[in-house]
Amino acid sequence: MPIALTSNAVALRDDSRDLSSRTPPHNIEAEKALLGALFVNNRAFERVSDFLRPEHFAIKPHGRIFDACARLIERGQIADPVTLRRYFEQEQTLAEIGGAAYLEDLANSATTVINAGEYGRLIHDLHLRRQLIGIGEDMVNDAFGADVDRTAPTQIETAEQRLYDLAAKGEYERGFENFAQSLGKALHMAELAHKREGKLAGVTSGFRDLDALLGGLHPSDLIILAGRPAMGKTALATNIAYNAAYAHAQSAGGEGAVVGFFSLEMSSEQLAARLLSEQTNISSDAMRKGQLSNDEFDRLAAAVPVLNRLPLYIDDTPGLTVSALRTRARRLKRQHNLGLIVIDYLQLISSGTPGRSDNRVQEVSEITRGLKVLAKELNVPVIALSQLSRQVENRDDKRPQLADLRESGSIEQDADVVMFIYREEYYVNQRKPSRRDDEDESKFGERMHKWEERKERVQNIAEVIVAKQRHGPVDTVEMSFMGRFTRFGDLDREHTPGH
Repeated sequence: MPIALTSNAVALRDDSRDLSSRTPPHNIEAEKALLGALFVNNRAFERVSDFLRPEHFAIKPHGRIFDACARLIERGQIADPVTLRRYFEQEQTLAEIGGAAYLEDLANSATTVINAGEYGRLIHDLHLRRQLIGIGEDMVNDAFGADVDRTAPTQIETAEQRLYDLAAKGEYERGFENFAQSLGKALHMAELAHKREGKLAGVTSGFRDLDALLGGLHPSDLIILAGRPAMGKTALATNIAYNAAYAHAQSAGGEGAVVGFFSLEMSSEQLAARLLSEQTNISSDAMRKGQLSNDEFDRLAAAVPVLNRLPLYIDDTPGLTVSALRTRARRLKRQHNLGLIVIDYLQLISSGTPGRSDNRVQEVSEITRGLKVLAKELNVPVIALSQLSRQVENRDDKRPQLADLRESGSIEQDADVVMFIYREEYYVNQRKPSRRDDEDESKFGERMHKWEERKERVQNIAEVIVAKQRHGPVDTVEMSFMGRFTRFGDLDREHTPGH
């Protein structure tokens, strides 16, 4: 057995020598031909300027020459061997790029302007291949490394991120789109919405009035759902996630969606318990304490098969970075056609950029930009929960405003929709009157009666304030809220006290 291990090790070393002796893919002739074409006719630059960069050239002097050409052309000057010689002489680097004779040699290697784009794409493609080899080598070295802080799953996520970033850089065909194409896409979206019974352009929230105001949760939108503690942010988010997943399961798509729920605060078990409570009208507190009757336990068991069929996926990894979150979301999109992302909550995400912890506003800016990019990239709505600053509590009217968002500038700017949850009932309950020492019974009774009237008027009612909507109007939607079961619902105004 030891002999076999030794021979395998030798074989591995031999293979590695073979790999290291290979020359990275490149094409010097193509690089020279492209640069020559630029010298002959600067218009060739237009065919490659969208995607080709100096670092894409395998020969460093070629990259420097291409960069010099770009600078001169963008200034409206001519780029040819004469002007480039003067440029590099001023930089005192003419010898480093091969001298004036090499510039003339490049001019003699010119291809036609028509072929410049093809040569540029070849150079770009070979650059990507070299980058791919570098990522592969780093993956091998990391896997062989003994760093205990970098687990195998972490290394996989890093590799996925690097591969994705490389793929994104490789999309050089993206650019201007003819307006007729954009118009066709917009018309197609309107047609789909028209054909749907609910007239929604996006994923349903499951709530009648909220869907009517928003038109559903739109693909590529970043939706911020904010509120003070105890207002019901997580409850509304889980309700929306359940409703979207349930609609998808019931209609094989339709207005629903496959949901990815990133729970950075609660465990997956706690989140599942909440969903059970919402759907069975059984207190999650009673479930946790084991205070269930036989009938309630039977109801729980009956609800499980329905919930099991929901296309709802929960990731409760704490302290996720934006990069890791994007990697996992892309994987879920690839494997299960993800249609909605919910994140609870924004301030618990890490930007993953070292040295940013001392500047929280800048870190949150990076996070919100990353989430907006994710929504656009996967073409799905992203709901991110957010905390509000304490300044809300200092006002008489405690309804939230856009300025109340913590680290608000970037959140408000990057979001397509900003919604606040406000429950007057919470504040009314806090202001329950107590009898003063010098107060007689009748005055105290009068104050208590007024408080009870007000409490009855706002009991089980929540407001969802849509303070920003890029696609439509802003307004306030009243909803019912059953705190015991953490469940929101459409408001039945005929049977609601005070309505």
